[in-house]
Amino acid sequence: MSNHALANAARVLRESRCTLAFTGAGISVESGVPPFRGPGGVWAKYDPAKFEKAYFRRNPEEVWPLLKEIFYSRLVHAKPNPAHYALAELERAGMLDGIVTQNIDGLHQEAGSLVVHEYHGSTRRMQCMKCREFFDASNISLEKLPPPCPVCGGLLKPDFVFFGEGIPTDVHRAATDLAGRAEVCLIVGTGGTVVPAGRIPYIVKNRGGVLIEINLHDTSYSYTVSDYYLQGKAGTRLPELVAATLG
Repeated sequence: MSNHALANAARVLRESRCTLAFTGAGISVESGVPPFRGPGGVWAKYDPAKFEKAYFRRNPEEVWPLLKEIFYSRLVHAKPNPAHYALAELERAGMLDGIVTQNIDGLHQEAGSLVVHEYHGSTRRMQCMKCREFFDASNISLEKLPPPCPVCGGLLKPDFVFFGEGIPTDVHRAATDLAGRAEVCLIVGTGGTVVPAGRIPYIVKNRGGVLIEINLHDTSYSYTVSDYYLQGKAGTRLPELVAATLG
């Protein structure tokens, strides 16, 4: 990453009246959270068809042990890394209006970020498919699988988006509203291959906004729509950018 690009990106952030961060798996990999796609990803090891909502409803006894193994036995040990903390610092400084994340790990909130739109939901909540009540996942015992709803005994489902399930309307509306106001979109750890989430930066760009991208490898954004491409690890590059911005 050139000092010239870093300085220019920092200047753009300082001058922006509304800034959005759009984050994906790459920001949490450094926290030990495996990505879903690519070599070593979750879908290379597990059949994604088993995480289709209708399949889960028919076969909860088969799917719940997989959910526990992938999302609860592992993710409970994950902690925010310097990239998460850098975004929280930017928000506290009044230079970040919100985060739209594709991640379901809750690490942005744990790092101190307050405005987080979880586009694909969160492992930290569960919802009963019968009575529709929501529960804090940390209060639900996974000793017995599937875990019964504490209220009605119905089937609990992690409150993240399964295959065959739509994006929650309120989250989509909040995310697109923020993108519609943003002058700058900070893209961190995502190539935007999953839609409709991946379209968020284009909303900013199409209004004349500036895209600042931090990714380890080139993406579909890098040389087409990104105005500044700062290549490298999120946990290194993002703190550098925030330090230069607040400096």
